[in-house]
Amino acid sequence: MSVDLSVAGGIARVTLNRPERLNAIDSAAEAALDRIWAEIEGDESVRCVVLTGTGRAFCAGADMKEEGPGGLAYWAGTGDHGFGGIALGGRLSVPVVARVNGLALGGGFEMVLGCDLAIAAEGATFGLPEPRVGRLPLDGMVTLPRRIPRALAMGLLLTGRRIGAAEALALGLVNEVAPEGALDEAVDAWVRDIVACAPLSLRAIKRSVHDTQHLTAAEARNARLPSLVDALQSRDADEGVAAFREKRAPAWRGR
Repeated sequence: MSVDLSVAGGIARVTLNRPERLNAIDSAAEAALDRIWAEIEGDESVRCVVLTGTGRAFCAGADMKEEGPGGLAYWAGTGDHGFGGIALGGRLSVPVVARVNGLALGGGFEMVLGCDLAIAAEGATFGLPEPRVGRLPLDGMVTLPRRIPRALAMGLLLTGRRIGAAEALALGLVNEVAPEGALDEAVDAWVRDIVACAPLSLRAIKRSVHDTQHLTAAEARNARLPSLVDALQSRDADEGVAAFREKRAPAWRGR
């Protein structure tokens, strides 16, 4: 399989599994990811998603070997959700954590930007090299300038240069850089903190952030999204307060 999915304990782990191609996305992998995201979104037991790759790469972007001489045989970034079905964010209602184990280039970097959090190995590398081969970072042109100052984004977009994990952390593109051999431990710590929170609260927070990015702060604050109302009126809202008062761990029901 070019993409593997496992679900256990409310955690869905999606693994790009083409190490011989640095986990580059071809049309088969793109189709598999699209099916997997739909499956996860339909599974109410899933509380968090971890996206990663096998071998020395997270994802090296689009598989150039599948392209014909004159143009792409396919372009994975043309869907509503961007490259890999997730690069533009908002595809899934649950938190998505990128476990960046190595190279994250082109569409691979765009997929990291589409996740909610990113934990990178110390040796991870990021970049958008498309202009160096006459292509365009379609999703990166949209997402990167919204994540970091324009001049810094343009520096990456207009040169195709790569940055290391430490620089990505300094730019605010990743949440944590893990030392060699400690990536899984770091990712698991973030996942534990995520699943300790009320599921409906997390879904409402994510939906609100994604759906109000184009609004002013005042407009976003006053937006009455259905997900916010549902979360505030849920049994979990009552359970959270009760558990706090009773000094015990909450028993979330997700409704």
